Amino acid sequence: MHTVVVGPSGVTESDVLAVARGGARVELSAEAVAALAASREIVDALAAKPDPVYGVSTGFGALATRHISPELRGRLQRNIVRSHAAGMGPRVEREVVRALMFLRLKTLCSGRTGVRPEVAQTMADVLNAGITPVVHEYGSLGCSGDLAPLSHCALALMGEGDAEGPDGTVRPAGELLAEHGIRAVELREKEGLALLNGTDGMLGMLVMALADLDTLYKSADVTAALTLEALLGTDKVLAPELHAIRPHPGQAASAANMLAVLRDSGLTGHHQDDAPRVQDAYSVRCAPQVAGAGRDTLAHARLVAERELAAAIDNPVVLAEDTSGGARVESNGNFHGAPVAYVLDFLAIAAADLGSIAERRTDRLLDKNRSHGLPPFLADDAGVDSGLMIAQYTQAALVSELKRLAVPASADSIPSSAMQEDHVSMGWSAARKLRTSVDNLTRILAVELYAAARAVELREGLTPAPATRAVLDALRGAGVEGPGPDRYLAPDLEAADAFVRDGRLVEAVEKVTGPLR
Repeated sequence: MHTVVVGPSGVTESDVLAVARGGARVELSAEAVAALAASREIVDALAAKPDPVYGVSTGFGALATRHISPELRGRLQRNIVRSHAAGMGPRVEREVVRALMFLRLKTLCSGRTGVRPEVAQTMADVLNAGITPVVHEYGSLGCSGDLAPLSHCALALMGEGDAEGPDGTVRPAGELLAEHGIRAVELREKEGLALLNGTDGMLGMLVMALADLDTLYKSADVTAALTLEALLGTDKVLAPELHAIRPHPGQAASAANMLAVLRDSGLTGHHQDDAPRVQDAYSVRCAPQVAGAGRDTLAHARLVAERELAAAIDNPVVLAEDTSGGARVESNGNFHGAPVAYVLDFLAIAAADLGSIAERRTDRLLDKNRSHGLPPFLADDAGVDSGLMIAQYTQAALVSELKRLAVPASADSIPSSAMQEDHVSMGWSAARKLRTSVDNLTRILAVELYAAARAVELREGLTPAPATRAVLDALRGAGVEGPGPDRYLAPDLEAADAFVRDGRLVEAVEKVTGPLR
């Protein structure tokens, strides 16, 4: 099994995906263990002094003014975990919980949090055992980080609360730890706080959304190309020199992908109506501009994610040296989720627009007044058959939902902790709605694929591009039926959704075109 080694300098996007989705094992590097031990020495030295240090010998948030005596500090750290594990609602997906635990481990291993090496090792052991703490949908304001979700994970490290075992059964966390020979941690100064203070949940969901959207933007280029072909459109608008004079890299990539799919098509630009089209409708002609803008948004979001993956986010943090050569623990605001929340919202906006333009292309395929010779609703016997009329209704409903999900969460803030935490990011909420957006965008593109594939096959006597032919063959091989009389449509749409979701659409094209951009 693949192993991811966590050091003090951060992790990569592929590391997160390997652990969250691939079940990769996690190991701490020798450098990480040394960094953990060194920062712990600093915390222990400060804990022995009479001066109050936030998170070490004081209360938290609005209660930070109380100095905590040494005999109460272990209880203090346990209590912050228990009290903050206050999530409600449905369980969060396993991959999200694994991602947030792994990313919290990444920050622990930076040597900036002051936890003991055994705390970090216990977290790695829990991940490797396939134990997934039960985390709930609601509880994070995205500042001070994803407090409630991370608290539920920390609770499991203490042997408390519930967790899902490798077999998928939810049981008391203490029982699962014992079965796997994992000793529950006894928290000491600062350790409870260090387990809770980070943007790990929203960052993990951002990383997974980036991976999913990479595939979906390529998929959108393919479905747009198939629709252009089915409508007997012109591929001249995809010429590289046209996109070079508006030098957005995402736009150029999308146009190049569409052009690759349409290469050697016998349908594009050669079979116009009696009144020749000078140009296609915006939803077809401007597909690279819209998808390209989304791709550039992805690139910016990835830059933010890369910076966060290299970051150490906690409050307070351990600084090994200052200008005088000493070490200290300092409060800060790096836990604020604004950088991540903004790009999560940006991606939801881009996903909504990509879904919207795909739905407009689908509607054009089904309208006999705009489809240039295709039967109404691509029906076998229009009137007796309804064809894909209601498939477009479903797609339209999904698009409408995407538009609602595009309303930014990060523009909201609600004060908490007796006004100590008076501005929050809502980044967790932005991440949760983006996951729904990505899920629904997949379905929207599946409907366009289903309609465009049927429309191409209805152009009898005309030869589609080799890449299109490969898509049609793979789609039919996946159990998605072609044109014909009305039938129970939901299973076909579900199969088309799976075909897009697991990357088989892109894979079928790339066997002909080579890698898409």
